[in-house]
Amino acid sequence: MGSWTIEFIQTKDGSNTLYSQRFEQYFHSVKEGALNESLYKHIVPALQHHKNKNELNILDICFGLGYNTLATIYYIKKNNINIKLNIYSPEFDTELLHSLPNFQYPKEFLEFKYIIDKISQTFRYQDKNINIEVFNGDAREYIKTLSNIHIVYQDAFSSDVNKSLWTKEYFNDIYKLLDKDAIITTYSIATPIRLSMYENNLFIYEYKNDFTNRITIAMKNKFTIEPSGYKYIDMELKKQRNSSAKPLRDLD
Repeated sequence: MGSWTIEFIQTKDGSNTLYSQRFEQYFHSVKEGALNESLYKHIVPALQHHKNKNELNILDICFGLGYNTLATIYYIKKNNINIKLNIYSPEFDTELLHSLPNFQYPKEFLEFKYIIDKISQTFRYQDKNINIEVFNGDAREYIKTLSNIHIVYQDAFSSDVNKSLWTKEYFNDIYKLLDKDAIITTYSIATPIRLSMYENNLFIYEYKNDFTNRITIAMKNKFTIEPSGYKYIDMELKKQRNSSAKPLRDLD
């Protein structure tokens, strides 16, 4: 047994997840559904934002069970989107990566089992339209090697148990690798997390759809016209109203 329970846990939409013993959290929201969470908190807003691109560089923090990566592939196949994907994802849990072929994925992912099998063996997968690189190690060091990222799925375990992937210093490194029209998606709506991003010159939005709870979107550029489902968050006003609010810092 690794740092997670072997037992598959069924979530609201019927898809399975696992429970991390190390972080004492589920890999996905049991109440919202693992597949729904990936699709509607990350993939849909991110790919709609970049609907006119023919190639995307995506940073998936962290790989885990691979839901965000697989849901991205599922979404472009289902919607017949002609696009090249380059997906980069850190994951420190070697045993988890090797166990992926034994996980019971939703039926939507079954046609991509060969991708999971390959990743579990070599931590890579490549064909003419898809390039996936899973870095088995420290995410903070890995992100410093990347550049020109269009999408960041900020989907690490929460800051309560995994603070190093939510601090102002972390998002400073993220900012440096972003392309000019990049988008960050994350389930966290906590003010300290939003400040960690905002104080790195990112504009903060709240996004809501019909399938999951609201999320946070961060971008280098502000919308001229806000798309449906988006609401701009005035972080300066937040700071004025709550003088004790501050971003997470590495040394706190």
